[in-house]
Amino acid sequence: MSASVVKGWCPGALRPMQSGDGLVVRVRPFGGRLDAAQISGLAHLAERHGNGLIDVTSRANLQIRGVNETSHRLLLDGLSQLALLDPDADTESRRNILVTPFWRAGDTTQSLAAELEEALADSTLELPTKFGFAIDDGTSRVLAGDSADVRIERDRSGGLLVRADGDKLGRSVARGEAVTTALAFADWFVTSGGARGGRGRMAAHLSTGAILSAALRGEAEPAPIMAAARPGLYAQGAMVGVAFGQMAYATLNQFAGCGHALRMTPWRMVLSEGKRAMPNATGLITEAYDPALRVIACSGAPRCREAHADTRGLAAALAPNIGAAARLHVSGCAKGCAHSGPAAITLVATGAGFDLVRGGSTRDEPILRGLNRDDIVRDPSILMGGH
Repeated sequence: MSASVVKGWCPGALRPMQSGDGLVVRVRPFGGRLDAAQISGLAHLAERHGNGLIDVTSRANLQIRGVNETSHRLLLDGLSQLALLDPDADTESRRNILVTPFWRAGDTTQSLAAELEEALADSTLELPTKFGFAIDDGTSRVLAGDSADVRIERDRSGGLLVRADGDKLGRSVARGEAVTTALAFADWFVTSGGARGGRGRMAAHLSTGAILSAALRGEAEPAPIMAAARPGLYAQGAMVGVAFGQMAYATLNQFAGCGHALRMTPWRMVLSEGKRAMPNATGLITEAYDPALRVIACSGAPRCREAHADTRGLAAALAPNIGAAARLHVSGCAKGCAHSGPAAITLVATGAGFDLVRGGSTRDEPILRGLNRDDIVRDPSILMGGH
């Protein structure tokens, strides 16, 4: 594998990350939701202060790309006016919260999210910047496979629980205890040595033998997991995929024109709240079984300085050849920014071509090295073991 540097932190608005096309400025919607004015405002900011491209990330955030040092300050002013800016970088880095998009008006989801955001803002916990929380409090869980370290969920009888990622059972809590208990889990993680050098994740910490304090252990079994969401109409609105997790500012602005709010997801999809018909715009995925849904690709070259190849062009060419039950991950380098976990097929760009990993991640040993892009496109069966 290539010797790409894993930075161990995620960008924010106040702490952007330099990439091949300029600064990447990550916007973290409060409550996992953007109203129509915020959507329109973000589209305008991306056009005026970036290169017009917007990423939809696996952490349910948006990233404005192509920002330069001069325009960054103007962009921050605009985000502040849209009420999308934290008071400081430390507060921003702690506010990593996934929120189920399937909440209903009057349930506890949005109030839990607001309470957790406020508690994290007041907290002095020094958490790793990748450490996060999930509010997955529906009758079935939809975020169980997504990155989070402390989870607020329902048990099988409908009660609330708080669970450490990596632990099968959670601690039952009353509504008023959920957020304070979630922060107690985070505090235990830090004080028990889970955070080292600004890094660390809950499941990994538990796997090394760390044992939760008695006050945090519980016997509550989480609610069942819902089938994976797909593009289509739901009670809450229209779920729409974003091809390879990136759209132009004009596409985002079309959502604002509908007058509907957007609920963010970690699946590179957005839910247009209350919409009763699927939208139609370039780069959007509206069919439940579109082949592009089976492919994950990072920004790739030339947008990322670390990338050795154009990942999205290759991903688009290969998508129709990937089986319905398989998943292809095309990574521009060994960091695996777009997908940290395993996939049926992983292609990793290197200076000598593409390395092929089957049933693993970018960190696993490849079974073939130095594959040529054109050869892969000409004969995709090589990915599935056809040779």
